[in-house]
Amino acid sequence: MAITLKHLAAACALALAAAGICAPASATTTDHEKHPKAVKVLKEQAKAKASKSRKNKKEEPKQEVADDEPEPDITDTVVAEYACELNNRVTIYTNEKDSGHIALRWKNRLHRLERVGTTTGALRFENTKFGLIWIGIPSKGILLDSKLNRQLANECKNAEQAKSLVATTPAEKKS
Repeated sequence: MAITLKHLAAACALALAAAGICAPASATTTDHEKHPKAVKVLKEQAKAKASKSRKNKKEEPKQEVADDEPEPDITDTVVAEYACELNNRVTIYTNEKDSGHIALRWKNRLHRLERVGTTTGALRFENTKFGLIWIGIPSKGILLDSKLNRQLANECKNAEQAKSLVATTPAEKKS
C-alpha cells in the first residue's frame, strides 16, 4: 500500500482532533466567560473603557473653547505679505498706533501677537496661547511653533526683501 502525504496529514489531523488537543477556539472563550471571576474582570474593563471615552469627550469641548480666540481687528493697518519656502505665505498687519502688537495670518487664521523685547534688535512677536513666534530681521522673517518646537515657515521675504536679493545677485556674478 502506498501512503501519500495527503493521506498521512489527514490521519494526523483526525488523531489530534480525537485526542482533544485541537479544541475549537469558541469553546475556550465561552468557558472563560462563564467563570465568575472572568465575568467580573470583563465588566470592570468595559467600565474603564467607557469612563475613558467619557473623559475624552468632556475634554474635547474645553480644547475647542481654548482655541476659540476672537480675531484681531485689521482695519486701518499696513499689510505686508511674505512669500516663504515650500510655497508658504504669511501676512502681517501692523498698526502705526500700536507698535506692541501685530496681527499675523497663517493658514487662513488670524492671530494677535505681542511684541517681546530682544537684545539683538530683531523684531520678535509671540502668541503664547497658540505657541506662535514671528521673528523679523532685515533680510527675512521666520515663523516658529514653540509648542511643537519646530519651524512653520522660513525664508519669508516681503517685496522689499526680495528686491534687495535680486539686486545683489548680478553684482556677485561679475566678480
